[in-house]
Amino acid sequence: MNKDHAELCASPEWAAHLHDEVLPLAVERADLGKTLLEVGPGPGAATAWLRTKVDRLVAVEIEAEAASLLADRFAGTNVEVRQGSGTTLEFADDSFDSAASFTMLHHVPTPALQNRLLAEVLRVLRPGGVLVGADSLPSQSLHAFHEGDTYNPVEPAALLVRLQTLGYVDITLGVGNRLTFSAHKPPAEVGEPSDL
Repeated sequence: MNKDHAELCASPEWAAHLHDEVLPLAVERADLGKTLLEVGPGPGAATAWLRTKVDRLVAVEIEAEAASLLADRFAGTNVEVRQGSGTTLEFADDSFDSAASFTMLHHVPTPALQNRLLAEVLRVLRPGGVLVGADSLPSQSLHAFHEGDTYNPVEPAALLVRLQTLGYVDITLGVGNRLTFSAHKPPAEVGEPSDL
């Protein structure tokens, strides 16, 4: 992130914006269960709110320095921080009840890598598990704000098709000041009834 972006994302004002306006709307209809995976937490503004909604939160942050600072910040809590990429998650299949991604997808440099990240999240969700998130809508002002950063905004209609193609079901998108989304891993298949 460039300097202005890093300062904004670590500010109390940004945390308040997420906590008051973004997160409640994004998760209002989702059952997060007991274990949540957060991909791309950055300085942890969303993490601080999300961790109060689950028993265990695992945050995966690609930048080593940010991961270290996050681990220090949440030491002794229900948050476990891992340094790594969301495109190659080091967890077994069906490991988490829910997953979250807040204002992060537009930092993933290509649609192919975004799809790889979304596919990895689907893999590690338990059957019926939910991915919740929010991201910025494309704009000239955001493009300018990301000067020197990766800026690959997600088009809402394209995201719907991409999530469906990857295998997500029960997908909800909301488009207002930002894009919010939820998408589920298909539930476990019920076995055929046995012949009596």
